[in-house]
Amino acid sequence: MTAWGGETRPGPLRGVRVVDFTHVLAGPACAYHLALLGADVIKVERPGRGDAMRHRGGTDPDRAARGRSTAFLTQSAHKRHVALDLGAEAGRAALEDLLAGADVLVENHRPSTLRRLGLDWPALHARHPRLIHCAMTGYGRGHARADAPAYDVNIQAASGLMALTGTAETGPTRVGAPVIDYATAIAAAFGVCAALVGRAGTGKGTQVDVAMMDVALALMSSTVVDYALTGNAPRPRGNAANSRSPSAGTFPTADGLLSLGVNEAAQFARLARALDRPGWLEDPRFADPAARDAHRADLSDAITTALAARSAAAWEDRLLAAGVPAARVATLPEALAAQAAGGRPHPVGTPDGPGGGRPFVLRGADDAS
Repeated sequence: MTAWGGETRPGPLRGVRVVDFTHVLAGPACAYHLALLGADVIKVERPGRGDAMRHRGGTDPDRAARGRSTAFLTQSAHKRHVALDLGAEAGRAALEDLLAGADVLVENHRPSTLRRLGLDWPALHARHPRLIHCAMTGYGRGHARADAPAYDVNIQAASGLMALTGTAETGPTRVGAPVIDYATAIAAAFGVCAALVGRAGTGKGTQVDVAMMDVALALMSSTVVDYALTGNAPRPRGNAANSRSPSAGTFPTADGLLSLGVNEAAQFARLARALDRPGWLEDPRFADPAARDAHRADLSDAITTALAARSAAAWEDRLLAAGVPAARVATLPEALAAQAAGGRPHPVGTPDGPGGGRPFVLRGADDAS
């Protein structure tokens, strides 16, 4: 077993041991979040090559060739790693020893694989009644596709998320980052924490069944509910705001694009003044929300004309100072630089190895600000 930052860590899950029998992104990221909360995480990998993600993902082939791809390193901090051949009796016995001393098993394998290894929920619960089993799959137990392989890109397609992204001209477009993977990881970690609280009262473990499809639909909750209650199927709207407010969306400036989240009457008034267009508040086309909606094309043209006077960065500063929700459309390097300049730690590890990523900060009564 090799220690990769598996030191005792402070946090609410200190003393909780997690066996991380996962691969690719969603499963390892779930265990990583538990490690950030203080859990002792032991990642089980196959001998030789280890997790397949060690050798793919990211843009640095040399790192990948060494089994340290950036995609693998992202969620490998604060874990201990062990190589076990689960096809051999000794490997299965070693895994059983780990499970006997563990509180949680996190895995994202197909149910048929688990049954073949004797790690399905009924078998596990019989041998380790206090163990919490977090099972992550594409479609979830009980679904007709419960045993189907699935990745982020498949669930983006199957859930309708791709059909909501892009425009009528571009057609369905995949979200650039693996958002379903990482949202599933957070949902699973939340479920594990809830199961740990439940076990404190019952003394019994439970299965946490997490489906990527369920998570994808939950990410679109307001859209799903609107369709369920109205029957109005959503259409791709490009960079327009979800609120459908005519003064919200993405607009060109003298240099770059600016996102506006102007949805309320008071926000529109502040926008008009900050853009040096107080006359909008008296213009019958823009004087109230109904008028603005009826003349949304005119308003969009007026906002675009006003924004042409300055760069997106200049408008961002001016509008935020005026209390108008606004953000320049930034690249990832620009966003990370701004995050650091703002005094908030980066939410992921360092570029050269497992880091101390902090996706959230827990504050106590003595250090709350």
